[in-house]
Amino acid sequence: MKYFFVALVSMLLIQTGFAQKNQSWKGYFSYNDIKDIAQSPTQFFAASENALFSRSTTTDEIKTTNTVDGLSGQTISSIYHSPTFNRTLIGYENGLLIVVNEADGSIKKVVDIINKQLPPNIKKINHFTEFEGIAYLSCDFGIVQFNLATLLFGDTYFIGNNGAEIAVNQTTVFNGFIYASCSFNGIRRANITSANLINFSEWTEINSGGWNGIAQVGAELVAINTSGNLQRFNGASFQPFLQFAQPAVDLRATENQLAITFSNQVRFFNATLGPILTVNDTQLNQLILPKFTCAAIIGTTAYIGTTENGVITASTSGPVNFNYLLPDGPIRNSTFAINASTENLWVVFGGHDSDYNPYNYDNFGGPALYGISKLVDKKWLNIPPTEVLGAKALSHISINPNNKNEVFISSMFSGLLKLENDEASMLFTATNTAPNGLEFEQVEGNPNDIRINNAVFDKSGNLWLTNNKVVKGLKVLKTNGQWQSFSLESILPKLPDFGSLVIDKNNTKWMASRDGVFAFNENGNTLKVITEGSENGNLPSREIRTLAIDNRNQLWIGTNKGLRVLSSVDRFNAEGQMTANPIIILEEDVAQELLFEQFITNIVVDGANNKWVGTANSGVFQFSSDGQQTLQRFTVDNSPLPSNTIYDIDINPITGEVFFATPQGIVVYKGISTDGSGDLNNVIVYPNPVRPGFAGTVKITGLLDKANVKITDISGNLVHEVISEGGTIEWNTTAFGKYKVASGVYMIFIAAPDGVETAVRKVMIIR
Repeated sequence: MKYFFVALVSMLLIQTGFAQKNQSWKGYFSYNDIKDIAQSPTQFFAASENALFSRSTTTDEIKTTNTVDGLSGQTISSIYHSPTFNRTLIGYENGLLIVVNEADGSIKKVVDIINKQLPPNIKKINHFTEFEGIAYLSCDFGIVQFNLATLLFGDTYFIGNNGAEIAVNQTTVFNGFIYASCSFNGIRRANITSANLINFSEWTEINSGGWNGIAQVGAELVAINTSGNLQRFNGASFQPFLQFAQPAVDLRATENQLAITFSNQVRFFNATLGPILTVNDTQLNQLILPKFTCAAIIGTTAYIGTTENGVITASTSGPVNFNYLLPDGPIRNSTFAINASTENLWVVFGGHDSDYNPYNYDNFGGPALYGISKLVDKKWLNIPPTEVLGAKALSHISINPNNKNEVFISSMFSGLLKLENDEASMLFTATNTAPNGLEFEQVEGNPNDIRINNAVFDKSGNLWLTNNKVVKGLKVLKTNGQWQSFSLESILPKLPDFGSLVIDKNNTKWMASRDGVFAFNENGNTLKVITEGSENGNLPSREIRTLAIDNRNQLWIGTNKGLRVLSSVDRFNAEGQMTANPIIILEEDVAQELLFEQFITNIVVDGANNKWVGTANSGVFQFSSDGQQTLQRFTVDNSPLPSNTIYDIDINPITGEVFFATPQGIVVYKGISTDGSGDLNNVIVYPNPVRPGFAGTVKITGLLDKANVKITDISGNLVHEVISEGGTIEWNTTAFGKYKVASGVYMIFIAAPDGVETAVRKVMIIR
């Protein structure tokens, strides 16, 4: 069954961004896991892991905001909107504060808390309270003032005994006092008008123990402790009122109504603490019950945040009918592998850790059971975990080049999953592929695991893959449906864990492993290895993470300690040991090894033979074809990358877009290096016409590699000439870079490298 998640069928869904939106990037984020909610007189706000969306209460339009628009890729912990200043505050687990000016969409990042000389694990912003133009930020170390007019931080209150740092979950102002509920240190209060709140002795403990939240509703001040006991303030202390069966995860008051959220239930009360509505997870009739995170009543609508389904809404004034408020997006943010080789984007969510262990990935408590996401015509099709035949730890995507509707997903626990027309049709295991197919892990401890990694199609349509922890570690599913296995025992020091697999022009299979690079060709049954040490292949480490073959048939090898290049895959056919070499560059006139000691996670070659290299913690590098020039480097500090940890990279060969998969979401860089076409029948020029005010470049795509492109005015005067590298070129609409050409029609003459095939296009420029 196919699932397209949409936000409120009756609602118009639009995706817009801040005014400073980066036009060179796109972002694909999940809005399922809601961390906090807020509201203004005209909008409802919901914050997911590292993105947020708002819904207009008048038009029902939705606006999404993510790292492409200027947010951080770090995890959001709280959100608040100030109606007085029309500003939205976003707090993060690392102490970052982002302020959004809703009037013009501008944002300001405030790093004062991040820069405080405090342990990094206690800087989380838990809650905002506004009083007389000051926002009081509850943090894991105390309380901080933030001036909403000047956007400057004020005093910091360390309110523990003798000024100790203590975790404050929530504050509220009631009858002239500011009250703070603390995780382990009771409820404390101080006179809000005191000029010396920075002095810990101004703060008095009125109740001991641990408290999850505090709020004013109507004339009542209430708080809930860590045992799930709701208590009312009697003027001197808090007294028990209602006992719940479990601790609350959120307590808040909005519009004189109280919402108490538990992981499986939400209880709503009026201003006198009379019950209004109770929502249980079982009422939603879902196979996988959601976990609730926060809730509030706005007007006559209850909004409930979840970890799996975005925001659930229900009316409080009539029959309880549930709707889902969820912008379009993939199932999860943490993306393990992607495939952008076709017009669609396929996504799986993993996975395994750096030791190729599926049990330790993502704190799932075992091999992860997630679904699959696919971007189709700008809409996300999400296949839930209940529809993947139980396949866990999905780690790689292979699309049949002869049938794009046939997709194979590698599982590092369950075998090989086959999808046909977007539906799981077969799970290949050791049982149904015997005797020559997949095998159970052959080491003590996990005898039922079938650990399959990267599967790759060869030129004949056969599907090759690696089977971890078995002697016959290389498998092939032939086009006739038959399986065959090949033993690597003759050169294996032990049963290996395999990383990436690539196949060269000679049909040789190159396999990355934790024991070096294995190369095998069934024609002659030849098996060779490249590993660490000057006599054994000159790799900096035995831990090989990724392989790529470039347009010059060089093998690029990424390890956990740097980069090596094998000069030609034809070296496999030569006698003696294959040896890879580092790339030596000059940096400030000093010879340096390119990416020395870097943990390389992925290498991808674009249409111009440039190399895109992902790392474990240093972001992304784009190098020239020979590695001598760093063309670009992207990190969280200079780009919309939500994380410097790169799990996967892929390039759409038609558009040149570069896709980056990270633990915090997917972003896309709109590159121009596309693969060369097979002919000139599909040459496209865009934008066309070029209208006044356009500041970009004209792109000509669908070219043959090394095609000659000449651009002339209508009189035949040459204004630009270039030889393409790959399938796309750019023209900045100048005459040989000197001046902008005038308005008019310009002719584009294209010739194949051999001059046999030609094409002509036109572009109109309007100044």
